[in-house]
Amino acid sequence: MDPTQSNDRCFNALEQWTWVGCYGGYYLTSDLLHAAGFEHGFFTRRWQGRGPDELAGYLSAGASVHRPQQVHGNVVLPASKATESPWPEADGLVSDQGGQSLWVCGADCTPVLIADPDSGHVSACHAGWRGVASRILPGAVSQLEALGARRDRLLVAMGPAVSGELYQVEETVAEKIGASLGSRQASFQVLEQSGIIREDPEDGRCRLDIRKAAFSQLVDCGLQADKISLCPLCTVSEPDLFHSWRRDQVKAVQWSGIVAQAAA
Repeated sequence: MDPTQSNDRCFNALEQWTWVGCYGGYYLTSDLLHAAGFEHGFFTRRWQGRGPDELAGYLSAGASVHRPQQVHGNVVLPASKATESPWPEADGLVSDQGGQSLWVCGADCTPVLIADPDSGHVSACHAGWRGVASRILPGAVSQLEALGARRDRLLVAMGPAVSGELYQVEETVAEKIGASLGSRQASFQVLEQSGIIREDPEDGRCRLDIRKAAFSQLVDCGLQADKISLCPLCTVSEPDLFHSWRRDQVKAVQWSGIVAQAAA
């Protein structure tokens, strides 16, 4: 089934994002990464039952497959340390040679793909609120920098995730997110002004836009705002396309992956 036929509102909003069709189905790509030549994809629930071993073939024939056992933390490993089951516990990977496909999964948390157009190295991270609060993305950026990347040239695509309108969290969670963004951004007032949080009718809770928080964190550590693309799709509000833990309370995920260009 063609997802572009299922929900006009959903697909009319996808500026700078493109659905790619293949014989196996449709997956979402970021125009930003595509223009730089990076093979990647954000897959939907319609690929249920097909994991990275199969999905990698739709992105790049012959790419090796690397994935972590995600634990909602901030550990980022070299891809060569995540080659077979049992998968190592981590929530991010950074390529250390060419032809590696890096994979993360989620069902409301943000899949984040990072690419260095100079070296061809890439990173894939699973960024829920715990990962953002513990600065998994700056950690991945630092590892790419150690491989020769320049922060101001990195390209980032943040895929489908729970939207700020629908993500209710305790205020203590927002406080941890604020602290991860630096002292000048830690206050609730500043978080509200930037759109990272908004009021919630329930006492002691607020709404959190986790992608905006991750965006702010990356810009604050030296990445360029115009080289970070945020997908507008919400996993909670698009049940035909995405699994959502918040919506269904069912353990099911969709996968996202990117292939490194770096020479071996």
